[in-house]
Parts: sequence; structure tokens; C-alpha cells
Amino acid sequence: MAAVRYHTGRFPPDDRLDWRMLIPFIGPAAAAVARYEGMLAAMPNPDVLLAPLTTQEAVLSSRIEGTEATMGDVLGFEAGQEPESPARRDDIQEVLNYRSAMRRAEELLAELPLSLRVVREAHEVLLRGVRGEGKAPGEFRRTPNWIGPPGCTIEQATFVPVGADRLPDAVSEWERYMHTDAPDRLVQLAILHAEFEALHPFLDGNGRLGRMLVPLFLWQCGLIQTPRFYISAFFESRRDAYYEGLLAVSRNDDWTGWCRFFLEAVRVQAEDNLTKARGIFTLYDDMKRRVAELTRSRYAIHALDWIFQYPIFKGAHFAAHAGIPAKTARRLLSLLREGGIVKTLIPGRGRQAAIFGYPDVLNVAEGRMVLDAHL
Repeated sequence: MAAVRYHTGRFPPDDRLDWRMLIPFIGPAAAAVARYEGMLAAMPNPDVLLAPLTTQEAVLSSRIEGTEATMGDVLGFEAGQEPESPARRDDIQEVLNYRSAMRRAEELLAELPLSLRVVREAHEVLLRGVRGEGKAPGEFRRTPNWIGPPGCTIEQATFVPVGADRLPDAVSEWERYMHTDAPDRLVQLAILHAEFEALHPFLDGNGRLGRMLVPLFLWQCGLIQTPRFYISAFFESRRDAYYEGLLAVSRNDDWTGWCRFFLEAVRVQAEDNLTKARGIFTLYDDMKRRVAELTRSRYAIHALDWIFQYPIFKGAHFAAHAGIPAKTARRLLSLLREGGIVKTLIPGRGRQAAIFGYPDVLNVAEGRMVLDAHL
């Protein structure tokens, strides 16, 4: 079967969208995003409290591309646990790079609009020191690429993106469309995501970067107050439908079908994000009182913020970096452990510091039991 090729001359598709089919999906998606934004606005520090969800998003987006690291692997590695294999270490580093690339994009967006410059700089961070580092990080490709089974030729490919000779004009057109006054921002985002994946402007990392653009665009448009929107769980759980929807854009000019799928992803994930964010916020609110009563310390909130942001951590890191005097930090950690709030995951041995976990926040973030609170 011949490869599907990029839809030259058919972007943007505004005049070919069937708005009658999209309107029933736009309202529920927009309402779900608005409810989630209300939760973000109520949180005292969403960047800290939602840190586990941010890591989970990086894990799931990377998993779509074939990595196998879990959130526990990533948090454990940051706490000093050695991965089970070199391959797992590589997977973990790709997840960490995803988070770092998001942070770099956020720093740039404090002064710049969302643009090709931001995209290139985020891409450079995404591939730094990992398996794609030899594939021109931060540079748009100058050679053909194609998507298909490993080792396939261009004739055997599933999809062939725009040619390298046409790529500069194509990405410029994509950037211009991003800054147009579209009839609906969520539909515009659906189109931007599909077009970015179809252009495949880099030699590696396009899928992860394209998904990273979802919260960044929502933030730039003012639909959310912080780029803490997590879309990848829907795409990861419906991977075949995700790829088929993107392919149908170029094969069948089915932009409307793709936009419906994307709007449903936004609705489902906004609702899931809201459920998890509300659970984390409720847990945090309850724990403020409990930790204050348990520790009788003016550093109680410092300690609480630390374990929410780093739910798997090394005791020595807590003492050194939680913003608490070291002696006090060790006392507070002992009280948190004795009070059953944090659990010892790996006891200290010799020069190896103990590693602790805060099960409650991890279980809320995952939406299931991943760490036994009764360890």
C-alpha cells in the first residue's frame, strides 16, 4: 500500500471544516477546560502541587514514542535509586528532558510569544544527551524523513511528511496560523497539533514536542492560567485512533474528524485533570492541619510543599534543599515518618541515605494504588 503523503496546499482547512459536526464537541470541551481552570485558580501553588501530574504527563507522552519508564522510575531515579538497566536509564532521561524542555519553553514565553524560536529551543533541550542527540537538536531538518516500521524505506513508509525543500515555508505558515484570530481556539489548537505532526519538522522528537505545545498554546491564549494541562493519557490509551486520526488528515482531508477526536481528548482530559487536581488540593488542605499539629513547627508548610513536589525523595536531599535548617529538617522527617505520613521505601545503609515516599499524593496522581500507604 502506497505511503500517505503530506497534504500540500490544504493547510489551513478553515473553509473545509464542517462546523455543524464540531459544535456539539466544542461546548463540552470548552466548559471542561473552564472548570479545570477554576480549580487551577483556587490552588495556592499549582506548579508545586501538580508536580506529580507534570511528571506523569512527561512519562505518558514519552511512552507513546516507545519508552517504558514509569513515574515511580523517574521519581526514584531523582531520589538516587539506580535504574534496573542502561535502557531504563535512557528512558528516564528522556522523561526528564521532556520536563526540562517544558520549563525552557515557559521561561521563553515569559517574554516571547509562542513561536518557532520557542519550539526550536524546547526541541534542543528535549534531545540533549539522549538517543536523539545526533539528530540536529533545535534545527529543522534539511533531509527527507518518513514514518513507518523500523528500517523501512520511503517506499515502504506509512507517512511521508513535507519535503525538506518546502519545510521552511510550511513551518512559517504554521506559525502565522497560530497567531490568527480563529473562530474557536480549541479547534485552532487541534489543527495546529495535526499540522505540526504532519510537517514533522525535526528528525526526532516531533510527537513529544507536538503534545507539549497543547498546554503552552492553552496558556498563551489565556484559557488556563498556568501551562499545567495534561493531554497524553488520552492519546496513549487510544494510540491507534490517535495515529489514524492524524493520518486521515493527509490521506482523506478529514480535518473535521480529527478535530472531533481532539476535542473529545481535551474534554476527557480536562475532566480527569480536574478530578486529580481536586484530589491533590483536598489532600493538601487536609494535610496542612495534620502536619502543623504533628510537628508544631513554623516549617510545617515548607515540609509539606517538599513532599508534594518530591513524593519520592532521599532524606539527605530533604535536609539540604527543603528550605529548613538541617537539624529541624531531620526532626520533622522523623515526625512525618512516625506519624505515618511518609514511608521508608529503602532503608539507609552505610553512606547510602534512606529513601522515603509519600504514597497518598502518588496514588491520587496516578488515579490508582501504586504505592501502599501501609508500607
